[in-house]
Amino acid sequence: MSRVRVVSLVPSLTEAVAVSAPGALVAATDWCTHPAGLDVARVGGTKNPAVDRITALAPDLVIANEEENRPPDLDALRAAGLDVLVTHVRTLPQAVGELDRVLSACGVRTRPRWLDEAEAAWEAPPASEEVRTAVVPVWRRPWMVLGRDTFAGDLLAHLGVRTLYADHSERYPRVPLEELRAARPDVVVLPDEPYRFTADDGPEAFPGLPCALVSGRHLTWYGPSLAEAPQVLGRALRAARR
Repeated sequence: MSRVRVVSLVPSLTEAVAVSAPGALVAATDWCTHPAGLDVARVGGTKNPAVDRITALAPDLVIANEEENRPPDLDALRAAGLDVLVTHVRTLPQAVGELDRVLSACGVRTRPRWLDEAEAAWEAPPASEEVRTAVVPVWRRPWMVLGRDTFAGDLLAHLGVRTLYADHSERYPRVPLEELRAARPDVVVLPDEPYRFTADDGPEAFPGLPCALVSGRHLTWYGPSLAEAPQVLGRALRAARR
């Protein structure tokens, strides 16, 4: 059986395919940073992929995500005759199911060990007794936070942490900074993507509130990082409260 030629437009799926089906990837986005040293063609960003370059590669499959990639780009790829698989992930169980689907479509016949380990790691994750509520900004200027029905929010819920805007009508609501401060969460979770919050860019906006700088890869990616995410996120949350 010939190897499936895959283009990935999703960083977490790029990592999942690269480690599970070596040699299958022929291209990925500029934002696909894992695994380190991945040597494939680059086809632009997740929001502005170079459709002509992707088409010229003649892949058997393009993998995408409903949230990260724009429908017009995916429609253009389909119009060019390419097979496009779009994942839909809002919860941890959905992520596991979609990973199974993607890897199968990429020719992986045996479930990778890392996916079994990820499921096991989240069966009994280390619940945080010190952190019960969180506000999770994902952008500033304007401030935007995790709202309802998000994968990252579901991961935090598995750790016993409720995001204060989980019942908001929007998935990523814009909320004035004054309101975020007044909400008085146990912790403000500041990931390094999509906005790159750092020790010098983010915590200063929340004086008097504990802030946890976390890896966006462990909070928002669904791939091999899921296996270590409970421990990584748990440590960051606990450290913020000390």
